Amino acid sequence: MRKVLIYGDSNSFGTAPTPRLEDECVHPPGVRWGDGLARALGGDWQVVIEGLPGRTAVLDDPVEGSYKNGLSVMPAIVFSHRPIDIMVICLGTNDQKARFGLGAEDVALGLARLARETLATGVVGQVLLIAPPPLQERGDFALMFAGAEARGAGLAGHLARFAEAEGAAFLDAGAVISVDPLDGIH
Repeated sequence: MRKVLIYGDSNSFGTAPTPRLEDECVHPPGVRWGDGLARALGGDWQVVIEGLPGRTAVLDDPVEGSYKNGLSVMPAIVFSHRPIDIMVICLGTNDQKARFGLGAEDVALGLARLARETLATGVVGQVLLIAPPPLQERGDFALMFAGAEARGAGLAGHLARFAEAEGAAFLDAGAVISVDPLDGIH
């Protein structure tokens, strides 16, 4: 059996569009996009979903906690699931929070670093980097992501270039899906 590990944030975890920060709206089992991938791949593949709401690619979050840093916890996760044929990295949304102030190129560089260090573990065969769909500043998340629409412009293009340089595959999620206008991130 071959293995896919989805390494993501709330969108991989299964968080549904959320009207208020304190709400915990989660899709029921079988509805997450990773569940759909598992059905499409069939029984020869095991799909493991490692989604953590608030996870960043390479940043310690001073508000939500350093354990949200995808780079620092990645080795523990990949070695606990080894061997991994394909690791799908679906991050970059939380890196666009106003508290970090990063532009699209820096978000993409962080994701490329995560891909490079993931491949360097020697237990992951291939990495697929997925650029998140463009964010919208909406609802209770508008202040948290203030400026993200402008700062995130061009993220997919930068990530495509850096993914190729790292030997990773690339997918632009924004070409096939969009965020829900209820919260602008899910």
